[in-house]
Amino acid sequence: MRPLRLHSLEIFEDVVRCGGFRAAALGRGVSSSAISQSISLLEEALGIRLLNRTTRSVAPTEAGEQLLERLRPALHDIRTAVDDLNQLREHPSGTVRINAPGPAADHILCPLAFEFMKIYPDVNVEIVSDAAIIDIVEQGFDAGVRFGNQLAQDMIAMPLGPALRYAIVASPDYLRKRGRPDSPRDLLQHDCIRRRFPGGTMVTWKFERDDDEVEITPKGRLTLSSAHQELQAALAGSGVAHLFEDYVRDDVEQGRLIEVLYDWKQKLPSWYLYYPSRRHTSAAVRAFLDYVRDQRWVPIVK
Repeated sequence: MRPLRLHSLEIFEDVVRCGGFRAAALGRGVSSSAISQSISLLEEALGIRLLNRTTRSVAPTEAGEQLLERLRPALHDIRTAVDDLNQLREHPSGTVRINAPGPAADHILCPLAFEFMKIYPDVNVEIVSDAAIIDIVEQGFDAGVRFGNQLAQDMIAMPLGPALRYAIVASPDYLRKRGRPDSPRDLLQHDCIRRRFPGGTMVTWKFERDDDEVEITPKGRLTLSSAHQELQAALAGSGVAHLFEDYVRDDVEQGRLIEVLYDWKQKLPSWYLYYPSRRHTSAAVRAFLDYVRDQRWVPIVK
């Protein structure tokens, strides 16, 4: 049996986590062929196939699953041991990986990260925009961002700003042609720009005014999958959009969009940054968490 290298085992973990050679190669800044060759050499050294490969996907074999189950905690312990030495450095270094929905990344997380990186030039930050609810530990993330009521157990969380509100907007041209809705139920007669979650369900629109609550399933010809796409569609006059206030504030102020049903708004929890409570936190991640806490947001434990 050929000698094994830790680097090959890390690459194997990356390929499984990323779901393929190409994604793992992009993350490492190398070619797909280099990743494939490393896996082939690892399988040759072990004398057993670790991955089932098809033209569209890569998945671990039974042996690969067994190795991965033991490998992940072992690699984590090794990274922890190396990172502990980082405490002896004057400045933290390393990488912080965060998973967050697009709106949270665009309007809160990215501005925080940009300022943080000016203070800590040796820390790398990777932000992955993803609206799906995932296991951040299993997917190799240090932290995630979600609504307060979407957090898993055993997670420590801290709010990232004030409560959120949705705005109902459309272009001036659209409203001239179709008229302004006076109540949420009037939207059922409009072309609404719908959004489908990654899991396949359609987003419903909820409204509150005093003690009155209304929920509608919007109807429309256009269905999209991201807030950015919805904003572009609204600006193009394709219909009525249901977007966070932060996303549309500039366009409303500049007159490119008009907000309707202003007195019907649903108040939502704020975004929360969350991370595992039972896992060693690297120096880079601790520095980022401390920076977020210093923004005058008080952490909570769920």
